[in-house]
Amino acid sequence: MSAATKLYKTSWCALRQLQQYRTKTNFSASIDKRNDLFNQEQRRQRDAVGRIDKIEVRYLGLPEDVTLVMNSNISTPFNCAQHLSEGHCKRSALALIDGSVPWDMHRPLQESCTLQLLNFHVSEPHVVNKAFWRTCSFMLGAALNRAFKPEANLQLHSFPGPNIKSGSFVHDIVLQTQTWQPSKEEMRAISAEMVKLAAQDLRIERLDVQQDLAQEMFKDSKYKSEQLPSIAQQTQGRVTLYRMGDHIDISRGPMVGSTGFLGKCTISAALKVAEEGPASAFYRIQGVALPAGFQLNHVAFGILEERSKKPSPARLPNEPFEEQQQQLQLS
Repeated sequence: MSAATKLYKTSWCALRQLQQYRTKTNFSASIDKRNDLFNQEQRRQRDAVGRIDKIEVRYLGLPEDVTLVMNSNISTPFNCAQHLSEGHCKRSALALIDGSVPWDMHRPLQESCTLQLLNFHVSEPHVVNKAFWRTCSFMLGAALNRAFKPEANLQLHSFPGPNIKSGSFVHDIVLQTQTWQPSKEEMRAISAEMVKLAAQDLRIERLDVQQDLAQEMFKDSKYKSEQLPSIAQQTQGRVTLYRMGDHIDISRGPMVGSTGFLGKCTISAALKVAEEGPASAFYRIQGVALPAGFQLNHVAFGILEERSKKPSPARLPNEPFEEQQQQLQLS
């Protein structure tokens, strides 16, 4: 091998390392900035509360109905649960306001209301199950960001509204390859990231922001930047964001209060759904999960895993965004 060839190979390897480092650094800087903006807006909204008005929250449930005096726009359903018992704090995944409005556990209450705290053993679990399914899709986006190396140029696209009957939760992504066929080891690695997120028991926070701030937060995300105007048009210029750890995404919610509610989980399928340009493609990642504490034998869960591999009927990410308006506040 000539000296020139050796020099070329050495330089090319160094360039690749530099590009990978730069991509990773840019990604980290983008995440940091997004979180800084989230924190600043969160503080601004708290400071804007001004005079603190008292509200009456009538808790309906075990061990007995009780009226709590809380702080408007500050106190949350989780704070109400803290007045009841440690068990209420641990079990309550979602709140129900005035008998009909699903409400995030860490979202401030705005006015006097009745409050029910929902867990996964309530007689009518449909509402809390939908919130759990939606949260799984949200967590899957974070798990994918953790699992893929920077050179894959992963871009999160969106996650359709939860459809429990479909048998899988979903997150749509774009990769800079049109030939990815994941191995069993790769799918296990993504599943492992979901389990790690659950073990961290990360609080899931909600924040409603103006469209211009959301555009600034996601200006480095091609697909979310394209989606935001349509989302904001449906909601009087407001966009709902969710955060767990340092991962932030767009969703109308609600979601369960913590990643710790995720139990057994398998990411079961990665399906190429369309090509995107000359070198990239859309992929739909699908999985199935149980809430923490639910036990299912290996055979029964295996049936759920096989069912979750079937292509989800949710609208595809490459279809015109305007047609997804009913799903995409990214449900």
